[in-house]
Amino acid sequence: MDVIFKALNDPARRDMLDTLRKRDGQTLSELETRFDMTRFGVMKHLGVLEDAKLITTKKVGRFKHHYLNALPLQEVIDRWIEPLLAKPAARDLLTLKSQLEGAADMTEKPDFRMETYIRCTQDALWDALTDADAHANFNFMASRVERDGNALVYYTPDGSEMLVCTETQLDPKTRISSTFEPRWETDAKPSRFDYIIAAEGDYCRLTLEHYDLSFPVVEGEGIADGWVRTLAGLKTWLETGESVKYVNWGAENG
Repeated sequence: MDVIFKALNDPARRDMLDTLRKRDGQTLSELETRFDMTRFGVMKHLGVLEDAKLITTKKVGRFKHHYLNALPLQEVIDRWIEPLLAKPAARDLLTLKSQLEGAADMTEKPDFRMETYIRCTQDALWDALTDADAHANFNFMASRVERDGNALVYYTPDGSEMLVCTETQLDPKTRISSTFEPRWETDAKPSRFDYIIAAEGDYCRLTLEHYDLSFPVVEGEGIADGWVRTLAGLKTWLETGESVKYVNWGAENG
């Protein structure tokens, strides 16, 4: 964790993270216009943030886009802060880390991107992402998940359909492409996402990229928050065998 604290120790780097939080996926040229420093200075700070895994990047054509990756910060919170706040009777617990890197279409820029390492086999991660029963163990809201052909249907505790994800491409053990069709709001537009799996020794690197969203992505809210909570549950379940869900009970009850 030393590398995280070192990266956050500089106010310019914290400002860069704030800038990406407001608008994710910015290029070096876009970021350069927002800071009173040389292009090399911006590049140097971005390199430190990338080494600390606080940002992740994706190259699209000639441009490299930068995305805030809040998962390392979640680890810090879980290690020291969360045990002081969490009350077992009031809140389910979770641990996650999602790190991703895309072997996705290099001509497209994702609206949202996350990366994580999970200590598990490639087979175990693939099975978790494709088995409907497994999803109910880590999706932060769904009480049950059913498979209908190539679609996974997520249900809320009251039995209502929450989400339908239809698999459009399966590259065994390496890639899953799916539609994302929310049911929690009327006339919500479908989008799509990719899971990308890469084995690295005792770990798997999991990358999530979400495309075609019809609204801005805000870190810590909405779609971004849901993915963090879900992938955290996935990591915990695969590494410990414990089914935990990061449901924000305080927000629900407040």
